[in-house]
Amino acid sequence: MNSIEIDAKELHYTPLNQQIRKAVREGAGKITVRNLMGQRFIADGLKGDVALDLHGVAGGDLGMFMSGPHITLYGNADHAPGNTMDAGSIVIHGSAGDAVAHSMRGGKIFVRDTIGYRGGIHMKQYLDKCPVLVLGDSARSFLGEYMAGGLILVLRQSPDSMDDERGIGSGIHGGEIFIRGKIGDDCLGVGTKKDFCTNEGITRIIPLIHEFAAKFGIDPDPLLKSEYTRISPASARPFANKYTWE
Repeated sequence: MNSIEIDAKELHYTPLNQQIRKAVREGAGKITVRNLMGQRFIADGLKGDVALDLHGVAGGDLGMFMSGPHITLYGNADHAPGNTMDAGSIVIHGSAGDAVAHSMRGGKIFVRDTIGYRGGIHMKQYLDKCPVLVLGDSARSFLGEYMAGGLILVLRQSPDSMDDERGIGSGIHGGEIFIRGKIGDDCLGVGTKKDFCTNEGITRIIPLIHEFAAKFGIDPDPLLKSEYTRISPASARPFANKYTWE
């Protein structure tokens, strides 16, 4: 595999992204970027079968519009990694900010720890494209807001996390959210319904639990033996009564 290393120390995000794109055009199969210090827009719109190993802190919109590459970030990410991502994967060995997977339409995102507000907002799917967001710990309020498709899995390795968060699934009209353990009714947003995960739902999330555990080197057994709450749309038109029809 043709591989290349880039030192991002004191490098503006524009020349950094130019170097990454040049390496992809020249056939690099693996690109390692070291000393990231908040540079934005890394791998935005990037296509192809290429692996990016990133070390440091990634700025906003990591992998936005990305279609195909596989990013592994050893550090934290700022807001909106995977924004409108089409295919590929982002694996974050740390935490991420607000709006993770914003409008994501394909591929997978795994975050080892926590994320901020409005994770998975407006995720959507079409035919066989089903975006996936898996969180190792927790998310702040309005997780899955206006969700139109896809799957969010919250493994909640800190048992008391999310007990005080609100608006989960607010306005959801497609897709589903699985959260380890119980979630109080006061945490749910408008237009949601919840139930304990059935065997059919468990079958869908088991492969994701194994995949998460393998990526971050943890024991999957406690996660597999747990109960999960499934949150889904109560209606395909949660705000129908907000409109006036002539």
